[in-house]
Amino acid sequence: MASTPTTLSKPSWQEIVKQAQSVRNASLELVEPAIPDVPSELPLDVTEIPKYLLSTEEAVITQIVPEDLVALLASGRLTSVAVTTAFLRRAGIAQKLTNCVTELLPEKALARAKYLDDFYARFQKPVGPLHGLPISVKEHIEFKGLRVNVGFVSWWDHIAEDDAHILKILWSAGCVFYARTTEPQSLMHLETSSNLYGVTVNPFNSNLTCGGSSGGEGALIGIRGSCLGIGTDIGGSIRSPAANCGVYGLRPTSYRLPNTGGAATMMGEEQIVPVIGPISTSLEGVKLFMKTIIAARPWLVDPSLIPFPWRDEESHLEVSKGGKLKIGVIWSDEVVTPHPPVRRALGEVVAKLREVESIEIVDWKPYKHDEAWDIISRLYFCDGGKEEVDAIDSSGEPWRPLSTFAIKENPNVKHLSIEEVWHWTLKREAYKAAYAKVWNDTGIVKDKSSSNGDTAVRPVDVILCPAGPGAAPLLNNSKYWCYLSQWNLLDYPALIFPVSKVDAQVDVADQHYKPLNEKDEFNYKLYDPEKYRGAPISLQLVGRRYEDEKVTDSPSPILKCKPTPFPTSQIANENRN
Repeated sequence: MASTPTTLSKPSWQEIVKQAQSVRNASLELVEPAIPDVPSELPLDVTEIPKYLLSTEEAVITQIVPEDLVALLASGRLTSVAVTTAFLRRAGIAQKLTNCVTELLPEKALARAKYLDDFYARFQKPVGPLHGLPISVKEHIEFKGLRVNVGFVSWWDHIAEDDAHILKILWSAGCVFYARTTEPQSLMHLETSSNLYGVTVNPFNSNLTCGGSSGGEGALIGIRGSCLGIGTDIGGSIRSPAANCGVYGLRPTSYRLPNTGGAATMMGEEQIVPVIGPISTSLEGVKLFMKTIIAARPWLVDPSLIPFPWRDEESHLEVSKGGKLKIGVIWSDEVVTPHPPVRRALGEVVAKLREVESIEIVDWKPYKHDEAWDIISRLYFCDGGKEEVDAIDSSGEPWRPLSTFAIKENPNVKHLSIEEVWHWTLKREAYKAAYAKVWNDTGIVKDKSSSNGDTAVRPVDVILCPAGPGAAPLLNNSKYWCYLSQWNLLDYPALIFPVSKVDAQVDVADQHYKPLNEKDEFNYKLYDPEKYRGAPISLQLVGRRYEDEKVTDSPSPILKCKPTPFPTSQIANENRN
């Protein structure tokens, strides 16, 4: 009798989740020396714990900022194997404290590190500008032969066919890839929560979110399990984690960096263009990343990219005769008022800047930021969210709260006809033009010293504004995107930099505040100074399209006035001597 063929049943979503977490846990177990266990009872702020679990050398190495690390590696004062091992172990501890890693890559990373050390020993020179520098990578950026799931259980078995373009460039520059980091279900959260890996929390206060969608990067870098990582941004996904975790993050202008080789739904849509960019423990780390990628002339491979170099050979803060760096300040977008800690931090920074002779401060009147959200929230999901819905529902996994918020509860998520897409795209372009006029008209100064006798004008150089309506909120409450998504709609480069922390004694709630609307009321009710205690406060600098260099130069005078409260390289000055 012929045997009856057996039918293999499709694994349940719970079985896939178990497998995903087993793979992640197994990757941590490959790290040697073994990653130590963390205490069973943890404080809300876990940022100091790793240094007590690592060797002194490992603790020091992982506190060094990237520009100093590459100098130490290029001079032979540190080996790539030592640096890679230190960051693997600290990343493993970070995973146990914040749940920020999808997998470590110890075998690949240490093989690469040994190759780099052997190269240096033989030729007495580095492979490239990033020789031996460990770089962490958001999970949906593709590595050839590795899984890429975008936070969907149904995508767990997807295997990348090639390395992302940006990874190839960084590899050629000499870096070491050692960690892949968490992202939320669908990528469309300003938090990091998925059924595959659970919730990634903020290392400064585990009751708060790390941000998203590059939240694994934010948490890992915030706790110094990485000094430089790669994120992506379509609505704040680099800047939200950087702001929440007290580090630096840049949303570049579109088509400056190669974004091919990133998995996502709705591939090919051009209404709101996603970008790829750096998150780092230092401003110089952000610049190093940008310079390295653009120096490789990626437009020769990807013709969609803008073919011009990183323009650091000229000063982008240089102004006309007798002029000053002009900063426009947005105190509120007039839709949702920032919480007291943000208002305090912004006020302190502006007060310091007013004392600097070479800086001029002007107030910026927000232009219809509510209309900007109306436009961008329609253009995010021109298919009515169908691809996200299919990707979530096909496995049977539950919808995460913020997936429901972004897609099912957003009244602007509708299937658009071709004509409707054209209509809203024209709305986008009209809004861009109107905002450009606002920029041109804000804070104009007439220059009567013009050589031709005509009256010249010079508008604002950069905008200084909040990074969000508050510091990192309690989990599942990141529902107001507009301090970030505003600049995605306009395609302006925007940089996050840390300035302070929430002080529960100083940043008291305003009991007499009258909310402007329902969104403002929701945000107002979130704030409790004790719940936000110790959370990083960051600000945002915004420039015009393709003035990324000006945006990354502008924080220098600000940071001189208001040094960051967060630890940087312990031996930075020594390294530069």
